[in-house]
Amino acid sequence: MRQYSLFIDGNTNPGNALLVRETDGAMRPAKRAEILSVARELVTTGELRRRNLSAPDKVMAFLKLRMAGLEHEVCGLLLLDSQLRLITYLEPFRGTLSHATVYPREILKLVLQHNAAALMLAHNHPSGLSMASQADVQLTKTLKQALALIDVRLLDHFIVAGNEVVSMAQDGLL
Repeated sequence: MRQYSLFIDGNTNPGNALLVRETDGAMRPAKRAEILSVARELVTTGELRRRNLSAPDKVMAFLKLRMAGLEHEVCGLLLLDSQLRLITYLEPFRGTLSHATVYPREILKLVLQHNAAALMLAHNHPSGLSMASQADVQLTKTLKQALALIDVRLLDHFIVAGNEVVSMAQDGLL
């Protein structure tokens, strides 16, 4: 992974563009993908950790930043304790432009490993379409049933599409 040094230098950069310092010391304007990459690294779960996440607004804001500008699908898991406080956020599945293969068995292993009592699932649609697909609905049903066998609740499945985050629970699809 490449390390970026992003900064604004008003003396040599009167337009105040975000700059990248190359390894040889040369400076150039930052590309959008570079800015988003650094932003994703800075968006952490620190502010969410140990907070009650029963209201989805904080989760939606976090996911919007975390998945901004990705050109491939990513599936994220917010693992919660019995008080619905965040234990950890993981991104165990990465896909292509149009889909990511998600394995419920692997999700159950992670839930048990972290001793989670509840789970929120999230993934992005690089296409920008926020509507849940039939595959999204089917995965949600399958995962909810599998989690119920080990007494873990699936609270929501979020879809991030550009600047929009859709809650399948709020849309009655859970």
